Amino acid sequence: MFSAALSVFAPSNLLLSISPESLTGGKKHCLNLASYNYLGFASNEGDILERVVKNVRKFGVSLVSSRMDLGTIKVHRDTEELVAKFVGKEDAMIFGMGYGTNSTTIPALVGKGDLVISDALNHSSLVYGCRASGARVKVFQHNDPVHLEQVVRESIVEGQPRMNRPWRRILVIVEGIYSMEGEICKLPEIIAVKKKYKCYLYVDEAHSIGALGKNARGVCDHWGCDPKDVDILMGTFTKSFASVGGYIAADRGVIEYLRSRSYGQIYETSMAPGAMEQAYRSLLCIMGLDGTNIGRQKIQQLRDNSNFFRKALLKAGYQVFGDEDSPVVPAMLYFPAKIPAFSRECLNRGIAVVVVGFPATPLLESRIRFCLSASHTRKDLEWAISQMEDLADHLLLRYGEK
Repeated sequence: MFSAALSVFAPSNLLLSISPESLTGGKKHCLNLASYNYLGFASNEGDILERVVKNVRKFGVSLVSSRMDLGTIKVHRDTEELVAKFVGKEDAMIFGMGYGTNSTTIPALVGKGDLVISDALNHSSLVYGCRASGARVKVFQHNDPVHLEQVVRESIVEGQPRMNRPWRRILVIVEGIYSMEGEICKLPEIIAVKKKYKCYLYVDEAHSIGALGKNARGVCDHWGCDPKDVDILMGTFTKSFASVGGYIAADRGVIEYLRSRSYGQIYETSMAPGAMEQAYRSLLCIMGLDGTNIGRQKIQQLRDNSNFFRKALLKAGYQVFGDEDSPVVPAMLYFPAKIPAFSRECLNRGIAVVVVGFPATPLLESRIRFCLSASHTRKDLEWAISQMEDLADHLLLRYGEK
């Protein structure tokens, strides 16, 4: 069946090189340093999995309907209430896809006559949402509150192009953790700019929710900021919660408005029951509402692993980007030719990594993006570091040494 499908799209000589045998003929046990499984909930055993299986047997693998029709069951409502409580907002709404959460929410929030000011390194889902909105878009230098204030001030003075009328609203969009840099948003300074100029603030917490802060409640928890100072908190269930989909959390009036205006709520198939149950149960565990301290242990383990691995890479001579406590740890390769070399050497040694190059990064800023997990043991990481030290010599990667 696979080969027959390929033959429609590919010449016969291509079929020989990607036959089913070549794709599935081998296995290799690897230490995974590339997963978004930050808190280690992506497990094939345990109480959460049993509850997910029970939910699937009761409701099936899909509700085959949008939330606006027949695609809402109790676990959807329960999760929305729990998310709102977790992040400190009045209400929340669930989407079936993380990318779609951003790309369909932003056009519902802003449009013609509005201004969006976006961080230069925001995710493509945010960029697409801005472009689809019809609002005017300006960019400020990455994670630079001083430049953000300059852009905001100039925009207010100049007003809308040609007409010079005041903007209807100004929306600032940032991320909690930037996934290619491992940097944490300078939220306190950005909130100060937002308040000074009466802007609105949208924070994408895809990588920070569940992974940052004493209680894993994201970038607000990390900095000790009041969630009320952020108008829109967006997050996904695809990382720390080991599921799919995303959410928007805000004041109740904003959520009620978005339920009827966001195309993601109106047209997309609702989140599958099993995936929804996984997100719900993981969230209960993180909050300690499952009657255990497993969530607290996972949060601490992730932080310890992230900081240990970052410091060990620096000691090994790698040039490492990002901030302490971030589970995303990028190390620089720079030369494009080192991208496949590093990946293959790691695979040969039993390590799975993600290497990133152009166009995801500038041409000469290729990098490895390590992602740490609470499931990693200290023994795992110590062995991985020993391999990284050897590779640093083999591939000449000690850029961090003077």
